[in-house]
Amino acid sequence: MENKYPLTWKKNDFSIKIFCSIPNIATGILLRADDVYFVVDPGDGILRDLHSEIGIKQILKISDIFVTHGHHDHVGGVWSLLTYLRVMKKETPLIIHYPKGCVEIESIYSAFEKVYFKTLTYAIILKPVKEPKRFSRKNIIIKPFPVIHKEFLNDGLKREVPALGYKFTYKNIKICYGGDTAYCEELVKQAKNSDLAIIEAGHEDEEPDEMHMTLSEAKSIGKTAKQYFLVHVPE
Repeated sequence: MENKYPLTWKKNDFSIKIFCSIPNIATGILLRADDVYFVVDPGDGILRDLHSEIGIKQILKISDIFVTHGHHDHVGGVWSLLTYLRVMKKETPLIIHYPKGCVEIESIYSAFEKVYFKTLTYAIILKPVKEPKRFSRKNIIIKPFPVIHKEFLNDGLKREVPALGYKFTYKNIKICYGGDTAYCEELVKQAKNSDLAIIEAGHEDEEPDEMHMTLSEAKSIGKTAKQYFLVHVPE
């Protein structure tokens, strides 16, 4: 279903808030399971939104960041968030999960470490996802899965970028987030029977382009879940 941002969903003590997901502008998502906080796709404005939503004390508790791909509207807030955690003297480690080959995250980290390595109060751990294997973090099971997303080159051609979706399971409650993707069978599989599916519909017409899904494609997948949100819809 389509709604205006922010989008909020909660079941028991498992919740997600999508502050925004606007093509070419920003995405920002906060996942919470009891007292555990994950950030997903920290685009521009994520620090402002987190500060307004949970405040300084809880921001410092954030343990993991999950990145679906390296486009600016999904990683534009990483630098400011890392810097804020340094200024506010975070002490516990921060793990950044991202698709193997995502040079944007590795470049941001490399530059950040070069500037601030002498004054960092917390460890930043990069975890490139090499295989779609389940793993656990803070009693949450995470299932990364490959999706299909491309970008334009200067000559008008397109290339595929490293891109993932993530399925988060906590106490048998499942949230599936596809990130940016064209229609793909892996997303169909992971979204089916999820308690919530978050599906992007960033393509305006019915011509498949291997970059985003059309509204009808996104809805067809979303309807296989118990509930769904459509995001990244062009304004």
